[in-house]
Amino acid sequence: MLAPDFWPTMGVNIGLIAVYAVIGAVLMYIGYFAIDLTTPGDLRGLVREGRPNAVVVSAAGLVSMALIIVTAIYVSGGGFLAGILNTSIYGLVGIVAQVLAVRGLEAVARLDVDGCLHDDRFTWDSAVIAAMHVALGLVVAVAVI
Repeated sequence: MLAPDFWPTMGVNIGLIAVYAVIGAVLMYIGYFAIDLTTPGDLRGLVREGRPNAVVVSAAGLVSMALIIVTAIYVSGGGFLAGILNTSIYGLVGIVAQVLAVRGLEAVARLDVDGCLHDDRFTWDSAVIAAMHVALGLVVAVAVI
């Protein structure tokens, strides 16, 4: 036998999933465009061309953004409106922090990001850049907590 509030609770939870999925997708789009905008060259174009290093860096950037957004959703607590606002604000601040931190580390490591992304062959520089994205995504995600 189901509890009397089973179906109403299920309906509310499905609605929350839908809202957070939309917010998460919008934040992912913003994060991806922020990475593209701050990365030398046309990152999206390079991915479409199938440049392996651009694909690796883009994929790592998306994973790092997802870590930040998932954490923002997880800690959003409170009522519906507070949860939406917390997720949106923490997600946006996390994206900015992520992009700035990765660009800073690339400069410190003196990586030729533009050359790496345009290369037709996989280079180890892209693995380092990808690791920076994921590592800093984890750092920013934990900072959100």
